[in-house]
Amino acid sequence: MTPETIALLPKPGESCWRIEQANRVAVIVDAEEYFRVARIAMMNAERRIMLIGWDFDARIRLGSAEEAPGVPQKVGPFISWLVDRNPNLEVFLLRWDLGALKLLFRGRTIFRFISWMWHRRIHTRLDSAHPTGASHHQKIVVIDDCFAFCGGIDMTDERWDTSAHRDDDPDRKGANGKPYKPWHDATTALDGDAAAALGEHGRARWKSAGGAKLEPVSGVSATWPKELETQFRDVGVAIARTAPEMPGSDAVLEVERLYLDQIARAERFIYAESQYFASRKIAVAIARRLDEPDGPEIVIVNPLSAQGWLEPIAMDSARARLMKALRARDVHGRLKMYHPVTAAGEPIYVHAKILIVDDAVIRVGSSNMNNRSLRLDTECDVTVDAGLPGNDGARETIAWVRDRLLAEHLGVEITTVSGALAETRSLIATIETLRGEGKTLCPYELPDLSKVEKWLADNEVLDPEGPQEMFEALSKRDLFRGLRRRWRGRRGGPVS
Repeated sequence: MTPETIALLPKPGESCWRIEQANRVAVIVDAEEYFRVARIAMMNAERRIMLIGWDFDARIRLGSAEEAPGVPQKVGPFISWLVDRNPNLEVFLLRWDLGALKLLFRGRTIFRFISWMWHRRIHTRLDSAHPTGASHHQKIVVIDDCFAFCGGIDMTDERWDTSAHRDDDPDRKGANGKPYKPWHDATTALDGDAAAALGEHGRARWKSAGGAKLEPVSGVSATWPKELETQFRDVGVAIARTAPEMPGSDAVLEVERLYLDQIARAERFIYAESQYFASRKIAVAIARRLDEPDGPEIVIVNPLSAQGWLEPIAMDSARARLMKALRARDVHGRLKMYHPVTAAGEPIYVHAKILIVDDAVIRVGSSNMNNRSLRLDTECDVTVDAGLPGNDGARETIAWVRDRLLAEHLGVEITTVSGALAETRSLIATIETLRGEGKTLCPYELPDLSKVEKWLADNEVLDPEGPQEMFEALSKRDLFRGLRRRWRGRRGGPVS
C-alpha cells in the first residue's frame, strides 16, 4: 500500500470508534435470511438480548413453523416465550421515541408492549436522546455480548423479502395481510471482540436513553448459527458511528469521515447501495474523483423513488440536483446510478446501506448517503477493510459479495458477473453488458424538477446538515452551499 492509502485506513477516534477482532463475519442480504437467522440466534441466548432499532413491530414473523416446531413465529409472542422458558434471560428493547407512535395503529401490538413493560425481565425504552427533528436510526441486535447483528434491516413490517424479489410473492404481505412492494436490504452478523464492542455501544445507548447502567455479560461464549454461512474469518472490524451534538456531549462524525476517506482511496471501483443520495459532502468527494483522468468508476444503486409522501419530493429532488451537477463533471463517463426492478418491471425498493471499494473495503450499516446520516441521526456501520493488519485475505470475499449483489440485481449467476468483470475490467461495462429484459438494473433518468421541488431540495427541508440547521432560517440553506465556489469555472460550468 502507498503512504496515501495507509493514511486513509480507518483510524480509531477519527474515522471509526474502534477496530476490534471478529472470529467470524457474514454479510446477510435481504430480510428473509436475516429474520430466519436472528430467530435462531436469539433462541441460543443465555443471559441477554439487546434489540436496538428505529422501529419494531411485534406482529411480524421471523421464520416458518417448520424450522422450529412449537416456537412462536411472531416477534411479540416469541420474545415472551424466550424469557418464559429461560429464567436467566433478560431482553432489552430500545426504539426511537417518535417511531413508537406507530404502535397506536398496529392492532394489539400496543397491548403486547404494555405486557412487556410489566414483565420483570423484558425491559423497554423509547430513545429520545437526540435533538428535535433527529431520529435514533441504528439497527443492532446483541446477544450475550458475544454475537451481534449490525446493518440496515429493522425488525418491523414490510421488510421481509427474498433475494429473488419475485413478482406477486404470496409471502410478501404485511401484518395487515396486504401485499407490499419488493424490498432489498442488508445487515451483518459478527462475533468475538467486535460483537462485545457493539454490546458496549448498546449498553451506553441504553443508559443515554434513561435506562439503568448495565454490566457486560461474562462467562458466555458465542453460538454461531449453523444455518449461517461464515464469509470472513479472523478479521479486524472498524465500527463507525454518527451522533449529533447534545448538551454535555460533542458530535460524533465517524460515519462521515469514513465515507470521505473510503471514496478518496478507491483505485478502480466504488459500488454503493443507499436509500438516498442527497449528501453535499459525499457529492463533493465524488466530484473530486471524477475530475481525475484515471480515477475510479462509481456505481450507485438507489430506489426509483424515496418512500413516503414528502420524501419523494424533497429527497428525490436533492438527488436529481446533485446528479445533474455530477454528470456535468463526469467528462470521462465513470459515474452511473441505477435502480433495480423485478422480472415484471416493478421497482425494488433499495433500503440497503452498503459501500464496496475495489476488492479492499466492504461497509454495511444504517447510514445513508444523506445529510441526516452524517450529522443528525444516530447511526452505526461496520467495515471489513483488507488494508488493516491481518485482513489481506478478505479481498476475494469482498469481491464475491460485490458480484453476488450485482448478480441479484441483474438476475444472473454470480459467476456470470465475475466472468464479465474479468473480461471488461469495468464495473459499468459489466452492468451494461448483462442488464436487459426482466429482473435487471435500469439507468437513473434525471426528472424535470418543478420550482417547488427545487426549493425543497435546495433548502434541505427533510435533510438538514446537523442539529443547528433545524433552527436555521431557510434563506441561509442551500444544497450547493460551499460548492459553487469550488465548482465554478470547472468543466461543466457553475452549478444551477
